[in-house]
Amino acid sequence: MGLETTDAMALLQRSILRQLLVVFLISLTAVTLLMISVLVALAVRKEGLGYEQTFRILPYLLPEALRFSVPGTILFATCSVYGRLASANEVVAVKSLGISPWAVIWPVFAAVALLSYVAVWLNDVAVSWGHNGVRRVVLESLEELTYMRLEKQKSYTTDNLTINVRDVEARKLIEPTVTFKSGADAPEMMIRAQWARLQANIAKETLTLTFHNGHASGGTFEGRFPGTIQREIPLTDASRSEKRQPSPSHIALRDIPSQIRQQVSTIADTEEDLSAQAALAMLTGDVASLADPSWQQNAFALHNARRRLHHLKTEPHRRWANGFACLCFVVVGCPLALRMRNAEFWTVFFMCFMPILVVYYPLLMSSVDQAKSGDLPPQSVWLGNIVLLLWGGWALRKVIRY
Repeated sequence: MGLETTDAMALLQRSILRQLLVVFLISLTAVTLLMISVLVALAVRKEGLGYEQTFRILPYLLPEALRFSVPGTILFATCSVYGRLASANEVVAVKSLGISPWAVIWPVFAAVALLSYVAVWLNDVAVSWGHNGVRRVVLESLEELTYMRLEKQKSYTTDNLTINVRDVEARKLIEPTVTFKSGADAPEMMIRAQWARLQANIAKETLTLTFHNGHASGGTFEGRFPGTIQREIPLTDASRSEKRQPSPSHIALRDIPSQIRQQVSTIADTEEDLSAQAALAMLTGDVASLADPSWQQNAFALHNARRRLHHLKTEPHRRWANGFACLCFVVVGCPLALRMRNAEFWTVFFMCFMPILVVYYPLLMSSVDQAKSGDLPPQSVWLGNIVLLLWGGWALRKVIRY
């Protein structure tokens, strides 16, 4: 290859990368703004956020929006740039010089491979820092949000708490009726009062309700109280947030290994306790005790602990597979755009994206669900990526050979 040819190829490669970057950034900006609008609307509808809280959660929603928009927009940019390249017969010109089309493909593959690492980081940040940030804003604003909703709707309901009031005056709940739902086996507690106040304690993560002159009932208890009583409940219950034990889906990648070790230890301790109880029941002939609620409860706890362990082991693979979907999408989109040189890039994009939508995402969701339940190994999460790579490799081979 002569010096002039080498310089021309380097110039062409830089031009392709520059065009790809421009199209990618423009489309990424548009799609991300749309995604943020949707996420904000969902958060406002779910939590009843005000203007202040909405602006506070915007930085935390940005990684969530980007992790969804990056794979699609890099595919769109690839189809656009290589579709134009093929329609201008640039690939034919490269072949006529005895140069493999791979020379105009590999720089983009290398760039998108680096972008995939960024996408993995975005997936991790979105489900850990972003999710926890939104949750923290909601918790910190819970008192204000509750008063706002009670002023407008006269009612506030969560999974474990229902508040109905006649009116709200100067941060005072007038004639409130509050129902506490402690659990499936515990009776509901209902309190009616002349008036009440609520106060959130972020440090303790509790919501304190102070009632004045009312009536309380629940289970076998019922009676009036002439003075003041207080009821303190966890903020995690009042705000529909997660339980004390964080979901594996919202743990940072760096913390998952320690969580796995802790979960393995918990499972071993539970199995040891169950084995000891079973051995004692066999020795004493009290086999019926194995049907006691305590035994069933421990067995259920062991089952949940094992499911959580499967989930923890699956989560890193899911985030890495989601991040490297960018590279897999480009491996499919690039050769198809080069082969369909007379087609509009929108046509190429949808011909690439529709099979991805129909094949890749169902495979991903199915493999993630089965890996979380322990029916498949965690590595099965990569099945959708492997299918795309095989498809793209087959199409790329035809482009390079012919």
